[in-house]
Amino acid sequence: MPAEASHRTIGLHLDQAFVRLAGERHAGRRDDFKRHFGRRADQVMNEMTVLFETVPEAVRRLQGEGKKLAIVSTKYRSRISEFLQREGLLEAFEVIVGGEDVLRHKPDPEGLQLAVERLGCRLQDALYVGDSVVDAEAAQQAGVSFAAVLSGVTRREEFDAFPSAAVVENLRQLTD
Repeated sequence: MPAEASHRTIGLHLDQAFVRLAGERHAGRRDDFKRHFGRRADQVMNEMTVLFETVPEAVRRLQGEGKKLAIVSTKYRSRISEFLQREGLLEAFEVIVGGEDVLRHKPDPEGLQLAVERLGCRLQDALYVGDSVVDAEAAQQAGVSFAAVLSGVTRREEFDAFPSAAVVENLRQLTD
């Protein structure tokens, strides 16, 4: 399978990712896939996750400016919290919405709407920063401004179909 195919699953829930990769005819095997994926993810996900070098500075800068920060992900909240704790950034985020917190996953806007609600702000005052088309779709559906960061595998031109407040190479450029 070409890497490009797996790149197109970034940001999707495992159910969606499996069907996109294996096809609808194999949908009955989703639970097996999720069970095996979960076991392997428990072993390697946080250990192998690395933080882009511009992230800590950008997060601290935004926090210092009084911005409320949240994370919306299809990953489990516990994995996100564990990783952020390891990197010394957990306290910077007021809200973490994980895949277990919503019934419908990105690109559905439920996670973004929940995060904005928990932050106590309005959708029109929020900015969602993401690195995938799934993120851009979720922001558009939620009515939230979107900034694309090109540090992932999504190419700049793939974001052209979506309204964007900014398209930047890394988070430092966004905070600048």
